Amino acid sequence: MHVLIIGGTGLISTAITRELVERGDRVTLYNRGKSDADVPSGTERIVGDRTEYAKFERQMADAGPFDCVVDMVCFAPSDAESALRAFKGRVGQYIFCSTVDVYTKPAARYPIIEDAERAPSPSFPYAFNKAACERIFEAAYTQDEFPVTIIRPAHTYGEGGSLVFTFGWGTHNFDRIRKGKPLIVHGDGKSLWSTCHRDDVGRAFIGAVANEDTIGQAYHVAGQGAMTWDQYYQGIAEAMNAPEPTLVHIPTDLLGRIAPRAAEWCVKNFQYDNVFDNGAAMVDLGFRQTIPWVKGVRRVVDWLDAYGDIDDSDDYPEYDQIVDAWQRLSERMKRELAGRNGLEL
Repeated sequence: MHVLIIGGTGLISTAITRELVERGDRVTLYNRGKSDADVPSGTERIVGDRTEYAKFERQMADAGPFDCVVDMVCFAPSDAESALRAFKGRVGQYIFCSTVDVYTKPAARYPIIEDAERAPSPSFPYAFNKAACERIFEAAYTQDEFPVTIIRPAHTYGEGGSLVFTFGWGTHNFDRIRKGKPLIVHGDGKSLWSTCHRDDVGRAFIGAVANEDTIGQAYHVAGQGAMTWDQYYQGIAEAMNAPEPTLVHIPTDLLGRIAPRAAEWCVKNFQYDNVFDNGAAMVDLGFRQTIPWVKGVRRVVDWLDAYGDIDDSDDYPEYDQIVDAWQRLSERMKRELAGRNGLEL
């Protein structure tokens, strides 16, 4: 079987590539050729930029047809429309890597199922654009029988990457944990979060390849059993053999005002429960979460340590400035209210 992976060097892509090569498939990667990711030997590569649509479509015409295309870097409606021009009538199956972020937040009910309402407004561009791509492919399936399968991963982590934190993906958070520094957590730390190691997510994609039952369907590939954000951070500390973390809970809307860029994702996404029904993926793709959270984190930290990729938290003084300011404001509020109401501190 000849499988084309558009991307192929990202976190999930490398897991997919490795599994396909190990089982003996012919694998071609299409990317810009700028990553030094660990790609297994035996793969073929086409160098190009898929956003240069005319060139990309000519390259695909010259290289194909393909039994299966796994598109890991389709982020905009124009990308989806180009993919249809490139592959319609020339591919046995097209697997689109979408995201669980396509859903309206907060969801109307939990766990979220695949036919839940998708992002209706562009206030969260990443999610809105992924949802728009899905609609383009679904229309092509309905109208022209374009053989699309949609897979929606949740937060995926693994060796070669980092972990997400309230303030994004900075590795200095690991150094904070090692040093016992306070960690900012949005809200009260009780919103639920789903996460899954890239190896388990990659095997779900493999379960979709050449699986005719998946065509025209969409699947969640999210962590089995959500955890609170407090538990998330506590698990990281456990994996690092670090002290129990000191968690500083700050209202999410306040974080959004004082650090709008750093807190963008926690305002738009992390503050809401992320709990998904994986039943369809378990049945049709054979999806299972085999790598426990603490074990998976330990693998990531070992990888980061091996490459010296954990930043020094002392180089990010603005983080501590936020913690200090919040603690001063909290103490001031306690004193003022205690004085007004005759309460003892």
